[in-house]
Amino acid sequence: MRKPRRLSNEQLAPWVWEAQNLSPKKPALAKSGEPDSASLPTEEGLGKVAARPPVTPIDWAALFGNANPTEIEVGTGKGLFLLNAALARPGTNFFGIEIVRKYQLYAATRYAIRNLPNVKTTCSDAKVILRDFVPAGSVAAVHVYFPDPWWKARHKKRRVFTPEFAADAARAIALGGRLYIASDVEEYFGVMTAIVGAMPAFKVRPEEEQLAAPRTEAGFATNFERKALETGGSVWRAVYERTPEPVTVVADPVV
Repeated sequence: MRKPRRLSNEQLAPWVWEAQNLSPKKPALAKSGEPDSASLPTEEGLGKVAARPPVTPIDWAALFGNANPTEIEVGTGKGLFLLNAALARPGTNFFGIEIVRKYQLYAATRYAIRNLPNVKTTCSDAKVILRDFVPAGSVAAVHVYFPDPWWKARHKKRRVFTPEFAADAARAIALGGRLYIASDVEEYFGVMTAIVGAMPAFKVRPEEEQLAAPRTEAGFATNFERKALETGGSVWRAVYERTPEPVTVVADPVV
């Protein structure tokens, strides 16, 4: 695949959204590893916990300049799925979340070169964005394709698809909206489906499973699926509908 030509930050700005006030700044560290004395709390502030800065929820209509439905992809990678989706469905807005900056900028460049008006990207932690920035019931769908399972116990905190994440996704999705998931790791797919399947807020739609990371003329929807197919692997997919039932945080099947 040919690498997109490099664009300046100014050229990419219309396709990049930056989260503000994610968390309080930590005290600066001196060379010894201890907090710098200039950054320590004052006597008046001792014993007080730093408050999280106020967060402004995303206004989708203002961000995209229209009232079209918005869908979120968690972990866009190099942006192939959103590229195809945005081209195929110009009446839908797409918001891609990617935690690795170089991949976010790569994806944003693909959209900028084609001047796609219905895609925005952000380099952020998807768990934080869903929890703090996405208004309840404001998106038509959340797509989670080929997340890294992070099996080792010491890496568990890096796993994206947790019961808390699924609850935040359910809160963000409008009634009747969809949660799309796909994985090339059968065990991790089982974890995801166990979490969502235990939530009253979701109802499985097996007749729609092929709409999760839908196939394209190239035979794959994401670069991860391409790699899986090239090595003879399999892909598991599922689609869930948001129900009127309350959002719950279920037990984590990974212990």
